[in-house]
Amino acid sequence: MINLTINGKQIEVEEGTTVLTAARQNDIKIPTLCDHPNLTPYGGCRLCVVEVKGMRVPIAACTLPAANNMVIETETPALKTSRNVILSLLFSERNHFCPFCQVSGSDCELQNAAYDEHMTHWPMQPQWTNFPVDTSHPFFILDNNRCILCRRCIRACAEMSGNFTLTVEERGAATIVVADSNVPLGQSSCVSCGSCVQVCPTGALIDRQSAYLGQDKDLTTTRSICRGCSLGCGIVIHTRDNRIVKITGDYESANAGTICKSGRFLPVEQNRTRLTTPLKRVGGQLVSTSWEDALATLSANLKPLNGKVAALASTRLSVESLSAFKSLFAEGLGSDMVTSVEEGRPTALQSKYVEKNGSPIEGRLDTLRTADCVLLVGVDLATTHEVAGFYVKRNLPKGTRLIIIDPNENGMNDQANINLKPKAGTDEAVFNAIEAAVIKEGLASTDAKKSKVSLADALKVCGLAEEDVIDAARMLAESIAPVIVFGKGITTSSEASIMDAMMRVAKLVGASDSERRGLLSIKGEANSLAAALLGLEDVFEAKNHKAAYIAMGDDYVTKRLLEKLEKISYLVVQASYESALTERADLVLPVEIWAEDAGHQLNVDGHLQFAYAALNAPEDVRSNLEVLNDVARTLGVTVNDNWRAALTQRTSVVELEM
Repeated sequence: MINLTINGKQIEVEEGTTVLTAARQNDIKIPTLCDHPNLTPYGGCRLCVVEVKGMRVPIAACTLPAANNMVIETETPALKTSRNVILSLLFSERNHFCPFCQVSGSDCELQNAAYDEHMTHWPMQPQWTNFPVDTSHPFFILDNNRCILCRRCIRACAEMSGNFTLTVEERGAATIVVADSNVPLGQSSCVSCGSCVQVCPTGALIDRQSAYLGQDKDLTTTRSICRGCSLGCGIVIHTRDNRIVKITGDYESANAGTICKSGRFLPVEQNRTRLTTPLKRVGGQLVSTSWEDALATLSANLKPLNGKVAALASTRLSVESLSAFKSLFAEGLGSDMVTSVEEGRPTALQSKYVEKNGSPIEGRLDTLRTADCVLLVGVDLATTHEVAGFYVKRNLPKGTRLIIIDPNENGMNDQANINLKPKAGTDEAVFNAIEAAVIKEGLASTDAKKSKVSLADALKVCGLAEEDVIDAARMLAESIAPVIVFGKGITTSSEASIMDAMMRVAKLVGASDSERRGLLSIKGEANSLAAALLGLEDVFEAKNHKAAYIAMGDDYVTKRLLEKLEKISYLVVQASYESALTERADLVLPVEIWAEDAGHQLNVDGHLQFAYAALNAPEDVRSNLEVLNDVARTLGVTVNDNWRAALTQRTSVVELEM
């Protein structure tokens, strides 16, 4: 620990802490503009300069490591004069009318900094250039006239999403933030994660969805969990008048504020029509009815069927709802077809493997932060589970190597060191080839002496060149912390032997070490892992069933599902929005959307999290769990509400944190 004094106050901090962080930890305010707690210190704005006893000139606190017995002053007359000059220069350089701006209120850090220094005007005549405003992006606007060149956006793009889209162009007063080689943002390599917008201290980057809908102080904030995929990223939902104004990343969560467009922008843009009252089919038409009548109608049609009801649920539902769904239809009604919309496609293969072997095989997302080599197989992290892709991309400049096995075009091909393009459906042969190459080159971390399949035979099947496979094998085997990430391209296989082949490779290259598991499947939707642990992994078939109950929640309906339900004579749909499925239904039960429906979520790491509700549902809309319990009571079924115990009945692919 280090002892230092700031403004006469003696404090103790850990070694390596900057002076600015030390001050923050002890409620001592040092003004800053370019610094952000979740970004690497930059030292650009010089607003945080402090006087250190023994040092000739003031120095930036954000980049100054705290040292033992250091004596620091942050509020001397000279420092106040310095800050006033710095702010005056910023105001004179661009179109900043902060003293007169009534829109930003407390949201603009530049305005706040000026008021903190008791500035009511600027002493220097503004001499700005009118820069064009870039409105080409669908989610946000870039206005260089409001930019203070703090580089926060550039650093966030690099350090949080690993995309490196933003940079600066020109020099001096003409310097501007640009995308790629100064192309419009909407045509650039931007992935729309929005991290740049969230860290911008001024109005240079403006969120289209929330602009002019209220200052932050007028919004209600709710910390919750994103339902966009199985990663379970922490988010903050900002609401006003019972509507979502914007969504931001939660800096205090495991993902440290990093989210993608599926968590930040897409949930706000919902152009679907809400269901606000129960509907039943009368004379070929869906008409509004009461909950009492809807449940009575359901009972009259389902009770006589003696379990001949096929049931399917969205994996976006909470753990509580999925467990109640399973208990109601599989245990209570004895249905032989109870599954999820994913039908186990992202989870069943590895679930069966761990059941056979009796212990978890997968690690956690954090392994991607420290991996020195990543193998992606059967997954495109540029289009799905993007935050996992961000973890990989931001480490590539630091030396992490990337291998991609994908017969199709992959959004991360340009970042890969090696791209293997095998024949479609030959992934097992690819793993056999890598195994043989590792053993042939004498690079195995175990005592393996002979591969299961010869290298030549494996190459004939997958169609890859020997030198490419050997290069990939060397890169994997010579790594200290390799990670293998696999997705639906692997898990949709019906051949269990592909898991055996992948596990052999993982063992050979040191990616299956029990202390540091370097194997990770990205699963599917929010509660994909929970659905797997509840056994909701069967392929949905409704051939001999008289009726079907579909608990969709706010999920999207696929053409594949509609085709599977064509021969169902009686269809009950539990949903939040109108769709082709509800149009075909005989009974529609309206339920809450994700932001209204509180409940637990089991993410890809096996970490149980609670997603809080941020909105109130319409008056006649009920939660998914409430509806399932109502249906159970109507049908005379007792639902087992011990969902925690239900999750532990099956071996998990990853160790659970419950």
